[in-house]
Amino acid sequence: MKKLVLSLTMLVAFLCAMGQPKIEFEKKTHEFGDIHEEGGKVTARFVFKNVGTEDLVLTNVKPGCGCTAANYTREPVAPGQTGFIDATYDPWNRPGTFNKNIKVSTNEPDVTTPYIIFIKGNVIKRPPTKYELAGYKAGKGEVRVKSYSVNVNVTNTQSHLDTLWIRNFFEDGRKVSIQTELPAYIQEVSRNFGPELRAGQEGYIVLKYDGALRNGWGTLKDRIALITNDTIEAKKYIHYSVNIQEDFSGLSQKELDRAPKAVYSKTVFKFDTIAQKQNATDVITITNTGKTPLIIRKIDTNNLPAISYKMSSMTIEPNQSATLELTYKAQSRRGKQFSNFEVITNSPTNPVQVIKVEGFIKQ
Repeated sequence: MKKLVLSLTMLVAFLCAMGQPKIEFEKKTHEFGDIHEEGGKVTARFVFKNVGTEDLVLTNVKPGCGCTAANYTREPVAPGQTGFIDATYDPWNRPGTFNKNIKVSTNEPDVTTPYIIFIKGNVIKRPPTKYELAGYKAGKGEVRVKSYSVNVNVTNTQSHLDTLWIRNFFEDGRKVSIQTELPAYIQEVSRNFGPELRAGQEGYIVLKYDGALRNGWGTLKDRIALITNDTIEAKKYIHYSVNIQEDFSGLSQKELDRAPKAVYSKTVFKFDTIAQKQNATDVITITNTGKTPLIIRKIDTNNLPAISYKMSSMTIEPNQSATLELTYKAQSRRGKQFSNFEVITNSPTNPVQVIKVEGFIKQ
């Protein structure tokens, strides 16, 4: 009787083990060989078969980088049937060899790590375009701007001049103007052409960014539009990233001696392992050891959306302290976390304090 029970138990276990999906790829690597950069996107199809006894489902198909995309069978694949994963690679502006992967997760109960499929090849560099030969690599259309970004450091008493180079590749004249309502701290100073650029003409517009009028601290973002009658891209957006720091150069020695001084209880926000959707918290104490009030100009977390904060006071009197309460929101992030944010004050000896953020988020 015991032997019969044991045999039945083993049979049930065997049948349970057999009653599950199982993926089998025809291949896990596709070699494109040589492809041309200007030839457009290329796609490799990976065919798989469900060799199990239950429906197979692809639960996640994740390309390893933004230059690779994937389309795949989304409905359940019955036993004995086949499905596919299409891996698409965009070679534009990516000359040279490539080796990209796509991670594939399924509903197989005994498989805990994703399968990995690969696409490989070599991109033959295209000839340079007429725009690139002239130094105009970015943007679209026949009216081109040489650079679409302005990245500068200024103090709150300085201004910055930037020259915006523009070229008309059309065979006739094209109108070019700056948006009508510019912010007060950005002005057109001069240009070397009239209302329009002639056919083939290269011109420039000089723009002035005034740090005093901007009335802000740390890294600030702005965007202005260049208006044209380019039939492909009528508006060309110029993106400003300006770091404004306080100018202490005019302070006398007496003023410097009496200036506020910021002392931080710690400069690292370090949290132990937390799960996704959870939060980590910490408190940093800021003490003013100077002789005049310490003003917290800004707590700059613009590049760190996971951080929120609460400052007990934005002004700290001499020999007094305030607390900076920090919260890190894990949300869907995972793995090791390394980030920075800045505390900006009116302390001449330490106007910008970088706070490091370190921790680990588990799934």
